[in-house]
Amino acid sequence: MANLRDIRDRISSVKSTQQITKAMKMVAAARLRKAQERIMATRPYAYNLRSVLNRLALSSDESGRMLSADKNPEKILVVIVGSDRGLCGGFNTNLFRYIEDEFKTTYKEYLDRGNLSLVCIGKKANEHFTKRGYDVIERHPGFFDNLAIEPTAQIMKDAFNRFMNNEYDGVYIAYNEFKTVLTQNRVIEQLLPVARVDSGVEPIPRLSTDQGIDYIFEPSAADILEHIVPMHVNVQLWRAVLESNASEQGARMAAMDNATENAKEIIRVLNLEYNQARQASITTEISEIVSGAEALSQ
Repeated sequence: MANLRDIRDRISSVKSTQQITKAMKMVAAARLRKAQERIMATRPYAYNLRSVLNRLALSSDESGRMLSADKNPEKILVVIVGSDRGLCGGFNTNLFRYIEDEFKTTYKEYLDRGNLSLVCIGKKANEHFTKRGYDVIERHPGFFDNLAIEPTAQIMKDAFNRFMNNEYDGVYIAYNEFKTVLTQNRVIEQLLPVARVDSGVEPIPRLSTDQGIDYIFEPSAADILEHIVPMHVNVQLWRAVLESNASEQGARMAAMDNATENAKEIIRVLNLEYNQARQASITTEISEIVSGAEALSQ
């Protein structure tokens, strides 16, 4: 049976760990609340901007490079949004497994021909895909240390320029979409070229007064598209980053809550083991005293 001092030391260690996980859960809960507020403020703008863009795309007779064509892209770029820190359960693992499964099925032809490149946002995404030999052309570790729209817009600007310079024929984003604290949707969305029919993961809210209205665009739908598409892709990546950040905080809060409960159970088992060891030690000492007394009396 284990030494009493060893069991006491282990109980003390587990209690210290429990305090840390409890504190991390509270921090994650506070950050999650702020992240949810930013998402709720961003989603309506992002969805309505996408709705306006779709209306413009359907109204435009031209099919430039920014609008989807019938042919399949030859080379694609995928922007992957992971996290910088761990201790968030299966947040990164599940996303990366989903992405790799999609690469081996839906995007297998690009992967086999070496026509699939990655931009990794977050330390964990960079480490995972770099170690596995994927073509990572941009790395952004520490991105979430100072989350702001300016570096996000710069990443999307670089991807947009590569697309317009014919380096890539399609730009996609892969991320965890926030649903609830315990639930995230793993999503791969096409950003460029822009589809004429909405293919978003959620329905775009539309006003009933929009139905049956014939819009007049000035100067033209095609000219407006040239200005609104870069804005659209920036906003969609910013929304994806915010969705991923909220999902990360929710996953971390759930993971730390589970860790705290597990620590509580370990402490209960160790206390039981400690009491049993102490009782056995006392019984042994009493037996030795009685045996010694009997030996002296004889």
